[in-house]
Amino acid sequence: MKAQQLSILVLFAISAAGVAPASSQAPQAAEFSGMWVHPFFPGIEPPESGPGPVFNRLRRPNGQVNNNQWVGDYTNPILKPEAAEIVRQHGEISQSGMTYPTPSNRCWPSGVPYIFFQPGMEMLQRPNEIVLLYLRNHEFRRVRMNDRHPANVTPSWYGDSVGHYDGDTLVIDTVGLKTDRPMAMVDMYGTPFGPALHVVERYRMIDYDAAQAALARNLKINPRVPDTRADLTYKGKRLQLVFTVDDQRFFTMPWSGVITYEKPGMLWEENVCAENPFEFYAVKNDAVIPAAATPDF
Repeated sequence: MKAQQLSILVLFAISAAGVAPASSQAPQAAEFSGMWVHPFFPGIEPPESGPGPVFNRLRRPNGQVNNNQWVGDYTNPILKPEAAEIVRQHGEISQSGMTYPTPSNRCWPSGVPYIFFQPGMEMLQRPNEIVLLYLRNHEFRRVRMNDRHPANVTPSWYGDSVGHYDGDTLVIDTVGLKTDRPMAMVDMYGTPFGPALHVVERYRMIDYDAAQAALARNLKINPRVPDTRADLTYKGKRLQLVFTVDDQRFFTMPWSGVITYEKPGMLWEENVCAENPFEFYAVKNDAVIPAAATPDF
């Protein structure tokens, strides 16, 4: 009887301490933390299959985009007529020898998915939160883990992001991005978005051979940039992001893009972008600089 009582007491103590059998423990999350670089510009890779993002219509002799002029392919079937016309107008400005304001050349918050152009990203994995730090202009995002979007999301620069692990994949779901802002666009070609914009990101590690295949697809479009260096001797796994964009106001169908990150071959140095108060672009009005009569906090 005493032995039976002792066993019961031991089981009760284990239960009170919150110790569960190994088989009921939550699976270990995949490890994505650390610095990653994507030294290409403008950077978004085409998906392996299916509809993809707007790319530059102007190409160099080797097939890569001509980054001297930004002429988005307004014939891309993902675009509804209104969006196609906006992209076409931006291209005309660029071909005239001027430029047009974008979040990156005006040093404004990028939003999602525009922010994926960033050449460097550091991911911090916490039990209840993912923090994404971006190399340029101190941009960052916070992702609540295992949570839901509020019933009424307050629109914000980077939207409301919630995440969960699906096996070895981190899934981030983002809604509620601000549209009542200058330069509300999903890419550098001026492609617009509406209030119902919905972006789903899927991060996972891929092996070296799969990364090389993605690199080959990417180099057909995007050139490497010299100021952000990858460790080209690294033969291990890489972090890949596949994101899907859905917005029924401006797009005829959901479409996807890819970012295949590499290990950095450089230090993470502070990179500051300051608003330019001078009018250097084609829109004939005063330069847009963020201002508020009262604090928004």
